[in-house]
Amino acid sequence: MNKNELDPDWVESQLRDAQWETSSFSSGGTNCVQIAFLDEGIVALRDSKNIKKAPHLFTDSEYDAFVSAIVHGELRRR
Repeated sequence: MNKNELDPDWVESQLRDAQWETSSFSSGGTNCVQIAFLDEGIVALRDSKNIKKAPHLFTDSEYDAFVSAIVHGELRRR
């Protein structure tokens, strides 16, 4: 799936019906990243403080690489 070729109407309907998840480490869910697993292997990430802003979309493999980089400390500020 090429996320850059997604039908905007499909994306809109997926986001409208998305089940957003917040980390259990969040303090009330108001200052964190939220995630939704959409159909077709697409993952959406958004800022809980600004849910009206368009989320970032990833393919499953991009999301897996992102999470792996976090877990392995590869995205730390130098």
